[in-house]
This record gives sequence, structure tokens and C-alpha cells, in this order.
Amino acid sequence: MLKLSSRLLNCSCPVVRSFKGTLVKPSAPLYHRNISYSDVTMSSKSRMAKRIEGGGNNVWVEFGRLTAEHNALNLGQGFPNFSPPEYVKDSLCQAVKSDNVLLNQYTRSYGHPRLVNALAKTFSPLHDREIDAMEEIMVSIGAYESLFCSMQGLVNPGDEVIIIEPFFDCYEPMVKVAGGTPVFIPLRPTKSEGVVTSDDWKLDPAELASKFSDKTKAIIVNTPHNPTGKIFTRDELTMIADLCKKHDVVVISDEVYEWLVYKGHQHTRIATLPDMWERTVTIGSAGKTFSVTGWKLGWSIGPKDLIHALRTVHQNCTYTCPTPIQEAVAIGFERETPLIGKPECYFNELPAELEPKRKKMAKFLSEVGMVPTIPEGGYFMMADYSKLNVQMDEKSDEPKDFQFVKWLTKNKKLSAIPPSAFYSAEHKHLASNFIRFCFIKTDETLEKAEKIIKDWKATLA
Repeated sequence: MLKLSSRLLNCSCPVVRSFKGTLVKPSAPLYHRNISYSDVTMSSKSRMAKRIEGGGNNVWVEFGRLTAEHNALNLGQGFPNFSPPEYVKDSLCQAVKSDNVLLNQYTRSYGHPRLVNALAKTFSPLHDREIDAMEEIMVSIGAYESLFCSMQGLVNPGDEVIIIEPFFDCYEPMVKVAGGTPVFIPLRPTKSEGVVTSDDWKLDPAELASKFSDKTKAIIVNTPHNPTGKIFTRDELTMIADLCKKHDVVVISDEVYEWLVYKGHQHTRIATLPDMWERTVTIGSAGKTFSVTGWKLGWSIGPKDLIHALRTVHQNCTYTCPTPIQEAVAIGFERETPLIGKPECYFNELPAELEPKRKKMAKFLSEVGMVPTIPEGGYFMMADYSKLNVQMDEKSDEPKDFQFVKWLTKNKKLSAIPPSAFYSAEHKHLASNFIRFCFIKTDETLEKAEKIIKDWKATLA
């Protein structure tokens, strides 16, 4: 039987709760207290909590700063540098300026009524069931918060959570902060020559089965996958689903790139497989859906009992999400849902717009001697740079891919992300020859990147 985290038992109202389960009243804000500088710097009580120790390093901060310092072209972080649809922006402006004064006030904690109804209308047919807008959906501050609420709401201390590598870097610390134990299994590239696609990155069935035990509480599945672009096939998802049913495991299905699927491929929702709705939380993102990553709005969809666990964390954490943004996203879904499957639907227009960008990037990376992995979905491209004659410090403790990205940023003014940041310590070596680029950029940006690559190639001749 699937149970919510023991932290949440008997917790149904917005209160402050310590991690030992004792209900406490919020103390006065720190800035109201008379604490001297020496008290803060010397007292052991002012140190960060042990559960978050070691989580201070952040690849986005480090390489974002490096990119700015060297004025490099940014193909690292995953966000568009072009405008979202005009009607999406107009919808937000209209919501803010509306005569309905409540659109600028708190809305329903678990999701603005107009938005959850729009989400239910969109995703019910895609899940082959009628989704209850008021009980089976929770709106969150980005998919990030949905992931956080999933871990805090479902994982107990000592529970194991299986994470597929490479992984979005917040998965591991979120599991640890919840008291869980991450258990890692890598996707392994099965080709290194010729045309390599994200389908060539595979899970080993026997290795995957070995990761499940009576301690396993959940597995995080990300499809379409960041950073490889892999779209897990129905057979691959069935393999995962069968193990989850055998061991009574919850699936946290991160599907934020669900609409970014390229021709010849199809996204399968694991919650639609037999007997999987009851044990799956599916997470989506308005930022990825409408190219508005700065809006930070996401959602979780699943059975009432699992969503209740997430809601209990949410109502004691952020409580609610910005009303006008939810209103604007609702309008976006109301406009696009009737067009799903048609070329004029933005959910189809965006991947069609990205396909030539994907092709361009693969071409210029290949020309300099890298071996790109052609993604089936998403907007990232992994590339093997091992054939390039770039000297690394073999004696350094820093991973080779970190060294290479720093060299590329400083010397060629082109930034990317080192993917070993998305692996556990024991598997970082698997990413040592790879680099991750983002291609959801304007043609002008990609042309600048192409020129950098061609100029570099000329020096190699």
C-alpha cells in the first residue's frame, strides 16, 4: 500500500512543522532579534542544517558566472532567447489589468480554478481517463516545486529512490533532504561512431531490476529526457512499470518536455500503462510548454491520495501560486487544446521550428570533430568531444568535462554545460567525454556559434 511521508501525518492545515513532527509556532523573523555579528559567526546553532550540507555547489551558478566573466555565447542554460507567442504575453497583461480585482489577489491554494479545469480538459484524453480538476491536480511554482513536494510528501527517512543518470541536478539533493537514499542507474550509450541518436542510450534490464528492493519507495523517470533527448519507448516504460508493480513503487514522471517531440517519435505517458495511474505522479511545466521559463509555473497530475501528499507540503510551503500567471496559462491551454494534432497548434509549431536548429547544431558540431547525439525530444544536444586534441590536466581532481567547458568558454567564447554534474560520484566518469549544448536559440545565436566552431576548425587544419 502506498503511503504518504510520515512527516505529513495529521498535518492538514498551514502550520509550521519541525522535522521531528512537533507542531511549533513561527518565531519572530531573524531581523527582529537582537543578534550580534559575533553570535552569528561563532555559534554552532547558526550553521546550516546537516541535511543540506554539501548541497551548496551549483553548476548553473558556476558556469553562468564564467559565461558572463568571459562574455561567451551562452549555449549552456536551457531557455529560449526568443519571444513566446504574443497571445500568451497579452493574456498575462490582460489578467493584470482586468476589471476583475481578484485576479491580482490570492487564488485557490492547489490551483486557480480556471487553470486546473483547463489542465483537466487537456490531459484527460491524453491519459485515457477523466481527471478530476479539483482533486487530482496541483499547481506549483514551476515543475521544481512539484518535484520538491513529491519528495517531501512521499519519501520517508531510509526510503530509496531510483534516479536514472544523467539526471536533472535537483533530483539527488531533493531526495536527500527528504531523508531518502538515492540509488543510481545510468543510461549507457551503445554507439560511438556514425550517426548516434538518443535512442542509442539504453538502460540495462538486469541492472535496472537489481536496483529495486523492499526499500524502494519511488523511481524518477524523465521523458523526454534531459540532457540526452531520449524518449523512452513504450517497451522501456513497460519494463519500468512492471518492476514498479512488482515492488509496489511510486513513479515520479518528469514530463516537462512532453510537447517537444520530433518527427517520427511519440511520447508515451507511463501513467497510461495498465495499472500505473494509481502509482504515478506526472509533472508538467508551463515554462517548457509556452516558452516562458521565467513564469515558473508547473503542475502535478495523479490519483487523489498521491496528490494529497503533495498538496499537504505545498500548502505549508508556498501555499499558492501567482494568480495572473495561472490565468494567462489557462487561456493558453484553452486556445491550444482544440488544436492539438494540427500544424497550427503551438505544441506542434515549436518542435517544427526547432528541428532545423537541431540539424544545424549537429552539423557544425560534427564538422569540428565532435560526435553529437541527435535528440528525439527536448532541446539539448549531448556531444562526444574525445576526438578533439584539447589537453586536459590528468592530475586534476576536476572532471575532464568541467575542464573542457571552462577551456571552451575562456578560449573560444562559447559556453556549454558539463554533464558529469548530472551523475552520481561513482558514475561521473561516464560523462567525461561529453558536453551539453542547448539549441532553443535564435538563428542568429546559432550562426554565431557556428562561426566560432568554423574558426576553431580552421586552427585545427
